[in-house]
Order: sequence, then structure tokens, then C-alpha cells
Amino acid sequence: MEFLFVDWLGKPVWMWLGFHALVGVLLAFDLGVLQKLMGKNDAGCMSVRESLLLSLFYVSLGLAFGVWVWWAVSPESGLEYLTGFVIEKSLSMDNVFVIAMIFGYFAIPLKSQYRVLFWGILAVILLRGLMIGVGAALVESYGWVLYIFAAFLVFTGVKMLFVSDEQYDVENNPVYRLLRKRFRMTKDLHGESFFVRQADPATGKLVTFMTPLFVVLVMVNVADIIFAVDSVPAIFAITTDTFIVYTSNIFAILGLRALYFALAAMVERFKYLKFALALVLVFIGGKIFVADMLDLAKIPPTISLGVTFAILGAGVVWSLWKTAPSRAT
Repeated sequence: MEFLFVDWLGKPVWMWLGFHALVGVLLAFDLGVLQKLMGKNDAGCMSVRESLLLSLFYVSLGLAFGVWVWWAVSPESGLEYLTGFVIEKSLSMDNVFVIAMIFGYFAIPLKSQYRVLFWGILAVILLRGLMIGVGAALVESYGWVLYIFAAFLVFTGVKMLFVSDEQYDVENNPVYRLLRKRFRMTKDLHGESFFVRQADPATGKLVTFMTPLFVVLVMVNVADIIFAVDSVPAIFAITTDTFIVYTSNIFAILGLRALYFALAAMVERFKYLKFALALVLVFIGGKIFVADMLDLAKIPPTISLGVTFAILGAGVVWSLWKTAPSRAT
């Protein structure tokens, strides 16, 4: 059992195994217990209330894990984890809005949306793990990469502040056009199947067609890769501890499926949150340059967490106030 205490990517192997065991239990719970409970629902999906309760459950777990990191690793690591968790959770909201547009374009029923989101979460975990691994290797070998990450975050944040909102164009999405051009695709949904066997109109032979549900699954994962280009540098700008980077990302992603059904129903209430997210990106990127100018190793985690909470809290309050029904009328 000595291998459990061998250092891997800065932490003992048992920490990595324990975390992945926890993730496996949560996914099994989600796929098994929750799927059966929702099957009893006439709509075949969770209500907004159920979505909020389940989101609260996942957020509580994420925060509890942060407390454990505080105790088992160090208070500084605990604060870094919490800051990363809050930022990743907040950035995922933009992802939710894009997913809602994709589902709306393909007229995916609520019950089928849940299936797409589950398999999408599995793919996202693998893809994020790969991207974080590459990022960690780059930062370890070339320290100056952090300045590139920081500059990119500042640029992205400024762009979000001053560039007008653009609707996500599903019809002209290059991934969608490529799939339509290169693969056989059915026009209609076939229940919750990703692929079906049908007769080829040209030859009459039975061949495999992808359904719109699989197209949606691909596009949802491509959208996450695009958003990860912002979120992965953001967390590396907070800490270069691979364990903290990875666990904060995965815990933020785990609750995304539950959060989707609540946010999708209230998407218009958070339309101004993107400006707060933009300011967070500018702050996270800018603090690396500020720390360098002040000859500091880095800005203290308490300051990073406090500023992040303040900006996001102001963004949420402003959005809810500006979109309140009394003001809309």
C-alpha cells in the first residue's frame, strides 16, 4: 500500500484516488437514483425547485470539499480552491445559456435534455482533465506561460465589456455544418437514441444514422471546450497547484446539469451577469501583473476571494434588480 503515499502531481496518490472515487459515486447517484425519481415525473425531468435543491446539494459538497482541503492541505490551498470553485461555477453560467440556445434550436424535449447533459458531463470531465494536464505541464516547464494566460484573461474580459451581445448562431455553427456535410443524419428525433439503423435512401441498405440528439451532444461539448479556453487559464492565474485546479473545476462541472434546469428557466434574469464575469476575468488576469510590479509572489488568496465575491454579488443583485417584473413593465 506504499504506492498510495507516493507523490503524483504534487499530492499523494490516495488524494487523487479518493477524489475520483467520490466523483464516481456522485455520477452513479445521478444516473441511478435521480434518473429513477425523474422517471416517475410526468414531464420526465426535474422542476425548477428540484433543480435548485439539487444544485444546493452539489454546491454544499463542493464547499465541504474546500473545508477538507483547508484542513488536510493548508488554509491557503483551501482559499485558492474556494476562489477557483466560485469562478468556475460563475463562468459555467455563460455555458448554460449557450446550451439552452442549442436545445431550443433542435427542439429537444426536457427529458432528452437530461440525457444529453449527463453524457455531456462525462465528456467534459475527461476533456477538462486533459486541458488541465496540458496547462499544468506548460506552467511547470515554462513559467512565463502564466503571463500569457493573464494577458488573455484581461483581453477576454475587456472584449466582453465592450463588445455587444451576439446570439449564438446554431445554424451557421461550423461543427453543425461539418456534421451535416460528412455524416448521415436523421431529420427527426428517435426517442433518446443517439444513433439509429435505417435504410439508405440511395442504396436501400441498412446503415447507421446519427440523430439530432447526438449532434446536440457534440455541440454541447464543443461549446464547453470553447468556454474552457477562458476558465482553465482563470484558475491557473489563481493557483498552479494541479490538484486544486482540477478538483475545483470538476466540482463546478458536477452540479452544472442540475443548475441548468433552474438557470434555463430564468435566463433573462441574469442577462447583466456577463459584465460582472468580465470584470472578474480582468481582475484575475491583472492581479498577476500587479503582483509582479509590487514584487510579490502573488496577491493573497483572501483578497482574490473577497474581490471575486464582491464583483459577482454585485452582478447578481444588479441583474435581478434591472430585470425585475416591476421594472420591465
